[in-house]
Amino acid sequence: MEPAGARITRRQLGQLAKAGLCASLVAKVGALASHARANGEEGLAEVMFYKRLDDSRVECLVCPRKCRVADQERGFCGNKENRGGRYFTLVHSRPCAVNVDPIEKKPFFHVLPGTKSFSIATAGCNIECQFCQNWQIAQVRPEQVRSLFMPPEEVVRRAKETGCPTISYTYSEPVSFYEYMLDTAVEGNKRGVRSLVVTNGYINEEPLKKLCENVAAIKVDLKAFNERFYKELCRGELKPVLDTLKCLGKWSVWTEIVMLILPGHNDGEQEIRQMARWIKEELSPDVPVHFTRFRPAYKMQDLPPTPIATLERCYEAAKEEGLRYVYIGNVPGHKAESTQCPRCGKTVIGRMGFAITQKSLSPDGRCSFCGEMIPGIWA
Repeated sequence: MEPAGARITRRQLGQLAKAGLCASLVAKVGALASHARANGEEGLAEVMFYKRLDDSRVECLVCPRKCRVADQERGFCGNKENRGGRYFTLVHSRPCAVNVDPIEKKPFFHVLPGTKSFSIATAGCNIECQFCQNWQIAQVRPEQVRSLFMPPEEVVRRAKETGCPTISYTYSEPVSFYEYMLDTAVEGNKRGVRSLVVTNGYINEEPLKKLCENVAAIKVDLKAFNERFYKELCRGELKPVLDTLKCLGKWSVWTEIVMLILPGHNDGEQEIRQMARWIKEELSPDVPVHFTRFRPAYKMQDLPPTPIATLERCYEAAKEEGLRYVYIGNVPGHKAESTQCPRCGKTVIGRMGFAITQKSLSPDGRCSFCGEMIPGIWA
């Protein structure tokens, strides 16, 4: 394997983009890559939440796995290492994917519509979804992907340079690069750039609370509303994700939820209705919920794409259970991409894929037709 600082050729950059690692790296990739970790130490930072055990072992406290890691070993996410009884993240300031995205791609539909978000990710994830859409970076170790050296100050500077009012931690799993995310969010707040988190929600309460003090919004991928799905297809658990969502509701952090609908696995009407009722009762009927179309990926290449009729059935069930803002994703041009006012039924934000085609909201988020307040972050 070439060292991380090796020159990235035009052909290799094209292959990375085609693989979904990033649609376009920031300018001066070659210059940044020359600063990437070559000696194994760039990006090393001590994990914020862990405790020391006997025999130089450590217990990670970032996520519900609470990995117990022996000296010179790594935890489940593959990007944290025990070195003599001290636990280190190996990916601080080492993004392997950097891009300027429409905020609708995250998707955030009630956060600054029509703006761009500076998006970063490192290698690693704390669960393993068999249908992972970004497995090339999420399900590998840092040594297996090319990365840049981009400390928090540089991320914020480039966000401002590219006209992005927000930074998104996305693509892989931000909880697995928690320290880098938090330090960048803190730096961004100093310079007027807000942070958004795109996560599986698999995080413990203490680090989540610290994170919520420094970010503007969080989008949670709720994989399913049954434990079997999480256990068999994600190597995880549902309850910690629901606990995360309840904490976000309690702390009034703007939250959106996405469920990737896999045919025959998490698309049962009863399950969708139970989930919708839970969201309405435990969180709020105003939490936006996105039902997204699955396309074959990773270890589920044989499963067909989600029928649009299935997504529409999920949409109708969630609306019937009282959720006010329900969307269908990965189906460009579908009417359920747009935001309708729940009071007058008029379209207040029209969408076509990632593009905004209409915006009928006042600066403070009121429907231009009837004055109904549409919850979100608009200014």
